[in-house]
Amino acid sequence: MVTRSTSDRQVHLVRHGEVDNPGGVVYGRLEGFPLTDRGRHLAALAAEELAGRHRPIAALFTSPLLRAKQSADPIAHAFALSPQERVGLLEATSLLEGKAYDVSLSILARPSAWRYLVNPFRPSWGEPFADVAVRMGRELQNAFAVPGEGDVVMVSHQLPIWITHRVATGRRLAHDPRRRRCALSSITSFQMRDDRLTEVGYWCPPAA
Repeated sequence: MVTRSTSDRQVHLVRHGEVDNPGGVVYGRLEGFPLTDRGRHLAALAAEELAGRHRPIAALFTSPLLRAKQSADPIAHAFALSPQERVGLLEATSLLEGKAYDVSLSILARPSAWRYLVNPFRPSWGEPFADVAVRMGRELQNAFAVPGEGDVVMVSHQLPIWITHRVATGRRLAHDPRRRRCALSSITSFQMRDDRLTEVGYWCPPAA
């Protein structure tokens, strides 16, 4: 749990851009899977959005996965920062990784996947939501404690960002994956207010 902040610093969680995945594989933490041209464009839009807010950025952290590091590149360029890799920002582990399942709940139509879906509230197919919340809490605590003035940007993945949103808004961690509000290259911003983690904004790239 994040318990303190020494300034009006905001921490911006940025989701990576669109991934080149023509086979529809659940890529999870697999190596490879770079951004598409559209994904690079989306990442550039996120960097432009952050730059347009005219808030200084003190540090840039990124998940070690290729798609996250490529998404961090335009932000690094915009603010003249060197991205620092943080394993705590990784995508959640998944037993479905490497399989060409539809990641929507139409996966229920595939009997071979049923054994992974016995407990969607934990969930049984991968890293428990509670564990994701704990490691993301540590990353946020580290971000709020970065020396100096300015915000912190962290490039991560849909589930870790969405879990952080649910922690900040006091919601149950269990949820319907189809209802996550975390678009590609979106920015979800947080701040500490009265020693509580508070979500202060959400932005997603224009549809165009």
